[in-house]
Amino acid sequence: MRALGPQSVSSFLKSALDVAHGVAWIVAGISAPIGLGILLLIPFSSGQAPAFLINAYRGPLAPLAAVLIALTFNLAALIFILEQLRKVMGALTEGDPFRPSNVGRLRLIGLGLIGLQVTADLFRAALNWLAPLSRGESRSPWSLDLTAGFAVLVVFVLAEVFREGARLRREAELTI
Repeated sequence: MRALGPQSVSSFLKSALDVAHGVAWIVAGISAPIGLGILLLIPFSSGQAPAFLINAYRGPLAPLAAVLIALTFNLAALIFILEQLRKVMGALTEGDPFRPSNVGRLRLIGLGLIGLQVTADLFRAALNWLAPLSRGESRSPWSLDLTAGFAVLVVFVLAEVFREGARLRREAELTI
């Protein structure tokens, strides 16, 4: 099986990314309105009408709303990354990987991965709020994920490889 072009590995991967992108949009479309709805209903469920009172957000629904909102932000970062990957895979499917636009897309994917790590930490913090530890224990919602950091580094290196490939292709086109 070929690596580039129609009916290749890249076209199969692009189809898989299309499915993942659609599923992420569906999940975000479900979790965002529910989380926002719960967030808006919390002040009224505790008997306090003004939404600006901070004590209204200490009820039993608050952690659930926080988890759903954090999940929505996490999904937004994932959707952004998947959208950029779909565009890169589209160029691979067409047999033209070293487009200058792919350099920018790969850099955006790297930034999206950083955002995904931050939103994952926010999601973890919301889960910690939902399921607090017993007395005396403590854990930080923030973590240093070396695998995610390495993935970001690899994507930025790939962006530079694609930039150099695009430059070499331009030079080759000028010499012909």
